[in-house]
Amino acid sequence: MIRTRGDGPGYAALQQAVAAIDRDQLVTRISSVREHLGANAIEERFWMRVLSIFAALAGLLAAVGIYGVVSFSVAQRTHELGIRMALGAGQEEILMLVTRRGLWLALVGVGLGVIGALVLTDLIEAQLFGVTATDPLTFAATALVLLGVALLASYIPARRATRVDLISALSVE
Repeated sequence: MIRTRGDGPGYAALQQAVAAIDRDQLVTRISSVREHLGANAIEERFWMRVLSIFAALAGLLAAVGIYGVVSFSVAQRTHELGIRMALGAGQEEILMLVTRRGLWLALVGVGLGVIGALVLTDLIEAQLFGVTATDPLTFAATALVLLGVALLASYIPARRATRVDLISALSVE
């Protein structure tokens, strides 16, 4: 290892300096510390990208799951929602009723996820750099992102529920 200022001497000058000390010493690879560290971090970058892809897929699956559950709930409750609207419930009330149900499911899921993450922090602590395994900012940011996704996934079927045709909703099958 050689410490230099700035970019340092050229590679040819380093080879000449080593040859001046010991002609039998073979110099094959000369690189800066930055290049060396960059080459060694390739595998870590690859696994971080893979982990990021899986995290994005998990978020997408969470959104699709919440959307599916809330949509199914709206479909099952069409008659009830029609009765509420016939009795004077406004679109805002129906929107809040359905959205609140989706957010409640998301809050339960986030709560269970936080508990599970706190239990399993010892397993991942060695993989973290720059944050602790129980970093409150990370936990809060993750929970807020998941709740935001849940809000959006709940809002779409809730909005659809406000457009229910009263005649078809109140008809008895």
